[in-house]
Amino acid sequence: MTEVTRQESACEGEGVDFDRDGEAVSQFVERFAADMTEAGMQRMGARVFAALLASDSGKLTAAEIAELLRISPAAVSGAVRYLAQLNLITREREPGTRRDQYRLYNEVWYEAVSSRDQILTRWQHTMRDGAKVLGPHTPAGARAIKTAEFYEFMQKELVEMLARWRAHAEGVRQEAPRVGEQKTG
Repeated sequence: MTEVTRQESACEGEGVDFDRDGEAVSQFVERFAADMTEAGMQRMGARVFAALLASDSGKLTAAEIAELLRISPAAVSGAVRYLAQLNLITREREPGTRRDQYRLYNEVWYEAVSSRDQILTRWQHTMRDGAKVLGPHTPAGARAIKTAEFYEFMQKELVEMLARWRAHAEGVRQEAPRVGEQKTG
């Protein structure tokens, strides 16, 4: 993974040659992928996501992913389709070529979590409709109402949490040196 890691240093660390232990990077990718798989993510999607996360540019071609992870192009195809459905990555065309690159969103976790707002709204409406169908005074209807209330609470908290994260991240960004710079003081 060392070769690709060095090639992919173009994003924030432009011009910086990060010398990394390829085996250690590979172990990190597999460990994080295993953590995500244990939490419920599709195994191959987790591996591809972790590989993208470990690349400095946050983008790789399908061929690079297949080579890094030693997997088939078909496995890459299924994994990137899955990750795109989760709003964790996007596909871009490499300028001047017919090759696609798969890129993490700049703030991948923020984007992934903020997209859950729409899902929570949909689930909330479905539960409220279900409560009407089940009868609001039945045990099943009461559970549906309680579930809708939970989703509504989560949605409100999520919006507030994301706003707090934005404020926090902005404060950290103003204090932190750029990649390759020394922090003074």
